[in-house]
Amino acid sequence: MTLETYLLTILSMLFVISMLAMVSEKLKVSYPILFVICGLLISFIPNVHEILLNPNVVFLIFLPPLLFFSAWTTSWKNFVANRKQISLLAIGLVVFTSTTIALLAHLLIPAFPLALGFVLGAIISPPDAIAASSVLQNLNVSPRVTSILEGESLVNDASSLIIFRFALAAVLTGQFSFWQATGDFFIVAGMGIATGLILSVAIYSIHKYLPTNSDIDTAITLMAPYIIYLTAEHFGYSGVMAVVTGGLFLSSRSHEVFSFQSRLQVNAVWKTLNFLLNGFVFILIGLQLYRIAHGLKVFTFKQASFYTLIVCGITILIRLLWIYSFAYISFLARKKRGALNKEKFNAKATFLIGWSGMRGIVSLASALSLPLLLPDGSVFPHRNLILFITFGIILFTLVLQGLSLPLLIRVLKINYVGRNDIGDQETALQSRLETECLNYLLNNYPAEKNNSSAVALLITRFRQSISVVENKPDGENSKKPDRFSEEYHNLLVQLVNVRRQELHKIRNEKIYTDEIINSRERELDHEEARLLSVY
Repeated sequence: MTLETYLLTILSMLFVISMLAMVSEKLKVSYPILFVICGLLISFIPNVHEILLNPNVVFLIFLPPLLFFSAWTTSWKNFVANRKQISLLAIGLVVFTSTTIALLAHLLIPAFPLALGFVLGAIISPPDAIAASSVLQNLNVSPRVTSILEGESLVNDASSLIIFRFALAAVLTGQFSFWQATGDFFIVAGMGIATGLILSVAIYSIHKYLPTNSDIDTAITLMAPYIIYLTAEHFGYSGVMAVVTGGLFLSSRSHEVFSFQSRLQVNAVWKTLNFLLNGFVFILIGLQLYRIAHGLKVFTFKQASFYTLIVCGITILIRLLWIYSFAYISFLARKKRGALNKEKFNAKATFLIGWSGMRGIVSLASALSLPLLLPDGSVFPHRNLILFITFGIILFTLVLQGLSLPLLIRVLKINYVGRNDIGDQETALQSRLETECLNYLLNNYPAEKNNSSAVALLITRFRQSISVVENKPDGENSKKPDRFSEEYHNLLVQLVNVRRQELHKIRNEKIYTDEIINSRERELDHEEARLLSVY
């Protein structure tokens, strides 16, 4: 292809992504599902199936920023609070799934070695980081369910890729030591975390201590995932764990180092980049069907489809059994300790987590990264079959499970009843911030409150607002102040800073959720941007 052809292809895909996103909004369907189906249909157009998905491109170009953005938008507080459940899913379930699928494939498929079974198991074990959150974002589910699924998808990519690395080495060398592999697993993961933490602290220091602006801050955040990933991989550690660690660390401290301009710009740029990268990735997944289906040689399409359905069904069943078992054991343990009164086992939410195991780009990229030949020059065994099974499971879980989730929530009547608690928290936080503004005005402008129209009007405004929030009628009336008065404008800017400082204190109290605090911080950022645009 010429440069013009590449550019035209990319622009065409960008246009298709934008159009499909509008269609998904209209149909209320998660965009990854629609993108995969569209890519699947496009793959049957003549000559289009020649577009290949290079696994090196996925791991290097797509994976670091996608994981970094997922970590950036994940609440560190929620991640720590659900660390036990996340660890059981992201590490325990991945290992269990890989082992079970390895044994199943070895027994089910003729001449399929156990080591190759571990390769297949590691490939299909991790649910996708984007699919679950994008499917659930518009559904009425508990934030805790979403937090667990997002936390799981951040870590399970790393654990599955580490298992994949060792299983592939066993196939290529014919040697495998369980104890050595176990030790190496924790070393690779642990050093990946350490690498990500060290580099993220260095990046944090640049943002905090050097004279950056919003453009520089945005550029550094765009470079950060690649720097962290490449450094960790260079030393043989887990680049995925490093990027996830760096994203969580920097996100949890962004309020300390970024100005409101930087936060607004960074969030806007990353949301757009994340949308475009995901669009490319999921369309490219669908485009692979033609090559994969025509690559089958030893097995017929019917045989490969049969193996795919069996492996896919067992994979879904494993996840449901694992989640139900540990959720019920945890419930009984808490009940025995007296932590529960008459609370019942939440089987519906547990099933929802179990049914939300959609596979995606990491699985397909891992399968495509399998070498064509073994070191002795012979063909890599069953490579095309592994590709076919992987694609089939991605398609089945993403489309069937993804499309069925809204219906499942309605049928099971899974209604999140904690929205009143969120509303109460938002109301309490608003009242606290406005009370802080009122106290600031009364303490810092004791004389002006009687002779300064701007101060008097603002004091009246906050008193009325607090009385409304607390459902206490206030009979005071005030004229609408001149919004472009310099004195009034300067006071509003000061009060934004007062509320922001109070928010920083509130973060450390662990009373309000990160989602509510971050939402209020975004409102303050937009308010300050509007105020500073006046003068």
